[in-house]
Amino acid sequence: MCRASLESEGNTTKAEAVNDGIVYLMIIPYVLVGVVGIVVYRMYSKRK
Repeated sequence: MCRASLESEGNTTKAEAVNDGIVYLMIIPYVLVGVVGIVVYRMYSKRK
């Protein structure tokens, strides 16, 4: 629905902003999982 309304308007600036927002929302979970993974790895490597 969002894609259809953005394509019909012809406003490329709005479409680019929506795409950037989607990419931003996709990246956050991967960064959080990576940080947690690094913290857990460091905790286990200090025990040995």
